[in-house]
Amino acid sequence: MAHQHGHGQGHHGHNHSGHGGPGRHAGGGQGRLAGAVAINLALTVAQVAGGLLSGSLALIADALHNFSDAASLVIALLARRLARRPADSRMTFGWARAEIVAALINFTTLILIGLYLAAEAVMRLFDPQPIDGWTVVVIAGVALVIDAATVLLTMAMARDSMNIRAAFLHNLADAMGSVAVIVGGVVVLLYDWTLIDPLLTLAIAAYVLWHGASEIGAAVRILMNAAPDHLDAVDLATAMAGVEGVHDIHHLHLWRFDEHRTSVEAHVRLSADRPDPAAVKQRLRALLERDYGVAHATLETEAHGDACVAPGGVRGR
Repeated sequence: MAHQHGHGQGHHGHNHSGHGGPGRHAGGGQGRLAGAVAINLALTVAQVAGGLLSGSLALIADALHNFSDAASLVIALLARRLARRPADSRMTFGWARAEIVAALINFTTLILIGLYLAAEAVMRLFDPQPIDGWTVVVIAGVALVIDAATVLLTMAMARDSMNIRAAFLHNLADAMGSVAVIVGGVVVLLYDWTLIDPLLTLAIAAYVLWHGASEIGAAVRILMNAAPDHLDAVDLATAMAGVEGVHDIHHLHLWRFDEHRTSVEAHVRLSADRPDPAAVKQRLRALLERDYGVAHATLETEAHGDACVAPGGVRGR
């Protein structure tokens, strides 16, 4: 029985899409994240003070959400640095999943905050409080400017990182929340309708909950070693089984190291005409990389009469 791990291709894949990617722009990216953290913390203090002075729950709610954004940016920054550490004897896959863990923490916190805001808004509906509309409008206007600046600081990095994308989308939601708070302050000034404040808070909470619930699944699936959404393990096994020299594929497992790297391991039962195992594996690797974008494959070949007694996992053919 021949056994090959494909270290050459696997090692190349790790350097190219793992440590090599973030490392190239890490300095500038970390500087932008640090700047975003600073302005968000300053905004949080201003919003809490303004909410207490004006009596606006929506403003305090927006401050709480903004603080979660600052915290998520800190977590994102730390995880980004940790993910650049090389693999070692204890963390043989490297540290890239630190960013997935950070995204999971951020989305979980976002959901908890959304639930808290919804509960506070419902209580305020039954006990309306007076609101200073001008204070709300002015501070929310400042918040909108800072939220927009944070969005711009993180936009470029959000395309390639679930971790940074979580922080980016938090701040985008914050910007939308600031617009809602401004609208609420104007309504209070014009019509003295204070119920608009908890109603807008409920709207912000609903958006936060929808956003957190829709994003958290991707992080959980990666950490649970689920197959990528765009690949079907059965289809992939069937395609592999159609390669010349392959009798069947079994014990196939398909998962993601992180957002950018997908891995396959499988047992390959060779056909009865005794093909060259190395040539078969080369053809399989070419198929995986060309048609499925999988550059890391661990393939164990089995002679035609030496198959597994109880083959598990996904099968092909």
